[in-house]
Amino acid sequence: MIKIVAFGASSSKKSINKKLAHFTAKQIKNAKVNLLDLNDYEMPIYSIDNEQKYGIPKTAFKFKEELKLADGIIISFAEHNGAYTAAFKNIFDWISRIEKIVWYNKPMLLLATSDGSSGAASVLKIAYDRISRGNLNYIPKFSLPNFSQNFDSKLGIINLDLKKEFDNSLALFKKNL
Repeated sequence: MIKIVAFGASSSKKSINKKLAHFTAKQIKNAKVNLLDLNDYEMPIYSIDNEQKYGIPKTAFKFKEELKLADGIIISFAEHNGAYTAAFKNIFDWISRIEKIVWYNKPMLLLATSDGSSGAASVLKIAYDRISRGNLNYIPKFSLPNFSQNFDSKLGIINLDLKKEFDNSLALFKKNL
């Protein structure tokens, strides 16, 4: 059975990115989905001073272990002021201190959504540029604009053009698994 780790890169309890990540992971047949909540991995704000004084938090190792056990990783990015959320960036900073290869060169699918017309495209570009650097796999990506208009909790993506684009990105991800 394929193991998929999925999460919305947001600490919002009602994260639309968490919904999109979970929906996407459920589209992979015969997959065991591990939906992570960034709130379960709160840590002090990363700094070299904190690392030297206290070491790397156990929660960083726990998050990293979830990635290690996965066959594939799906992340949907929320956009805060045009970039990553502080919650995601902090986890990313801490786990990058554990091992150089942060994502284990696992197949990945990067997503982003918002209720705006850009669909959090700017954070998706930032995330793709950073995460794809040095990754051995091609990483497909997809941005869903106007989430509330284009997504239904039961039907998924209801805009046919966007659904086709999503399906193409998902197919590329599945091919890498």
